[in-house]
Amino acid sequence: MRISKNLSILSFCIGILFWTACSRVTPSAQNNTYFDTTDSGVQDGGVTMIPIKTSKGTFNVWTKKFGNNPKMKVLLLNGGPGATHEYFECFENFFPKEGIEFIYYDQLGCGNSDNPKDTAMWDLPRYVEEVEQVRQALDLTPDNFYVLGHSWGGILAMEYALKYQKNLKGLIISNMMASVPAYGKYADSVLAKQLDPAVLKEIRTIEANNDYENPKYMELLMPNFYTQHILRMPLKDWPEPVNRSFAKMNKSLYVTMQGPSEFGVAGKLINWDRMEELKNITVPTLVIGAKNDTMDPAFMEKMSKQVLNGSYLYCPNGSHMAMYDDQQVYFKGLIKFVKGVNDGKEKVDLK
Repeated sequence: MRISKNLSILSFCIGILFWTACSRVTPSAQNNTYFDTTDSGVQDGGVTMIPIKTSKGTFNVWTKKFGNNPKMKVLLLNGGPGATHEYFECFENFFPKEGIEFIYYDQLGCGNSDNPKDTAMWDLPRYVEEVEQVRQALDLTPDNFYVLGHSWGGILAMEYALKYQKNLKGLIISNMMASVPAYGKYADSVLAKQLDPAVLKEIRTIEANNDYENPKYMELLMPNFYTQHILRMPLKDWPEPVNRSFAKMNKSLYVTMQGPSEFGVAGKLINWDRMEELKNITVPTLVIGAKNDTMDPAFMEKMSKQVLNGSYLYCPNGSHMAMYDDQQVYFKGLIKFVKGVNDGKEKVDLK
């Protein structure tokens, strides 16, 4: 009788332990679906080359899916214009453990995508249609599609939302003002004045002489401007993905759209201003600004109030590349926004 009773107790305890172990395994098993393959063909690391139809013919752009989540898919639009997806590689340390799928994408003329080498192709409306073709090819829908645009990618994201927001679940504008003239004014009236007067004088002389190929120009800008407002780290400590991406910059695309100067814009985007039209954006929108950015953080906060359902994330230690120099604040807020919208919130309190 006693042995039988002890066996019953032992069986009960084993049962409890087994149930507890199973309950602990279940969430992990569910999380593993993030890395499940979504097709039975040859596996290529999630890379898809997408044919883009243009008035000048069809060209291929490169995309790469990271993870699998049918409810949260974030398409990353790189800056520059003319940089590559590579500086977004820091997202791999944050999004996967939260189960957020994201998609690298080199715009036409950038990185692994085709380069038509035709300045007529460097055109904002054409890039908007390119993003829409990418969305269709990847089967991104209003139930799961978030677009994150950083810097120039933020301009592209805003333009896309103003035309195609019906296809979006959420919009993220990272480190980009909605007005290029306002950005130029901020560069001249605030950022330039923070430089050593002697350094600024040399920079202005080079610009006045249209001598942008002079190596002295970048020699002055890198330690005096870039490390203060682009990425606030000593140049020797800049993350390798950033250096790799910037080294591949398409200068033709950059100069055509942005212009050769680092203080304001002189290219095709010189008069671009959508501040007033932001009120027409109704999808949940996150605007990310940073204290030391090349973009005015106060203006960025106003943008978050101009859209109907806006949230604002402020990075107090960040600059233009706040995903690196204020990384924890940047990703904590970004993840909270994406997951909050996924839970049905139109505005997400990030404080």
